Amino acid sequence: MKPLDGLVILDLSRVLACPFASMILAELGARVIKVEQPGSGDETRGFEPQLAQDSAYYFACNRSKESITVDLRSAEGKRTIRALAQKADVLVENFPVGTLGRYGLDFSSLSSLNPNIIYVSCTGFGQTGPYKDKKGYDTVFQAMGGLMSLTGERGGGPVKPGLPVADLTSGLWVAIAILAALQGRGRTGKGCHVDFSMLDGQVALLTLAAARYFALGEVPPRLGTEHPGRVPSATFRCKDGKYAHITASDQHWKPLCKTLDIEEWGLPFHSNLIRVERREEVMKTLTEKINDLERSKLLALLDEADVPVGPVNDVAEILNDPHVRARKLVGSFDYPGVGEFRALGLPYKFLAWDNPEIGRPPTLGEHTDKILAEIDVHHA
Repeated sequence: MKPLDGLVILDLSRVLACPFASMILAELGARVIKVEQPGSGDETRGFEPQLAQDSAYYFACNRSKESITVDLRSAEGKRTIRALAQKADVLVENFPVGTLGRYGLDFSSLSSLNPNIIYVSCTGFGQTGPYKDKKGYDTVFQAMGGLMSLTGERGGGPVKPGLPVADLTSGLWVAIAILAALQGRGRTGKGCHVDFSMLDGQVALLTLAAARYFALGEVPPRLGTEHPGRVPSATFRCKDGKYAHITASDQHWKPLCKTLDIEEWGLPFHSNLIRVERREEVMKTLTEKINDLERSKLLALLDEADVPVGPVNDVAEILNDPHVRARKLVGSFDYPGVGEFRALGLPYKFLAWDNPEIGRPPTLGEHTDKILAEIDVHHA
């Protein structure tokens, strides 16, 4: 038995943020009915890299769901969504503001049919405010939300992270909102409308950077891999050209100095406040010392000294890492026309519930006839 068994989610979303959220809930046990456009489906089915008639991009965020094709513009399609909404616990959508209202499928319309429904609207800028009709994508939200201004090397321009952080974290925010609303409904018996803005989600992630601004009036500069409030916390190049990342608090400082044969630095720089004030001097010395060591030797020495350190892995290295394998994060599913395809499982291990399993994504419209029969709706 899984934690969300029995929960029914009607997923009208496309692309990444919300499909990622609903996939998490699907693999935790929810039944997710993904509504797709007839003929083409979610546009990510056509994204690269292509596999058979679908794509690895689509696979990454749509596992363990059922697919139904519905033309939301047609009278029949609207009737289908209304019928499904009456049986759903949650509806998730990421259409532009006002779109589903024009179809009579907004929260007000559907909650009159199902007062218990939790209706999640995920848009770029929210249902209100001067930007509500503005269009945006992941990198636009990163740029506007402040994240991109913090990312990049010293003295260089802004850089986007290597992953679509705004989309992925928005998916996590949406999943959290759904679980919170379900808990609230359990106490009050009432559904609700959740208005989530992806820009809001990025601003909310500023946390420590915002705290520094509120406390000091400081606009944090770009520091590469360094931390604005901790020294050392950075990536260092080793003798063999490979990179390691070290983050050390005060209790790790003396062991680090001993390992690097600079024990005389242990006491004068014992406090992080001192090290932050003299950042350039400390980082110069550490960089020189670490550059004299092969990465494998550095990692072994610092692990033995209990100093937090890790290699800077590329994607292939971490996906084949023995610890990741032992934790069973990499699994697979079988997909028609593709065969076995590897995938990343959810990062949860439950003691009181069955652990999430990697399911396969649906083919386009695979469950249409079955689901329409369940709600006694049939194609004309």
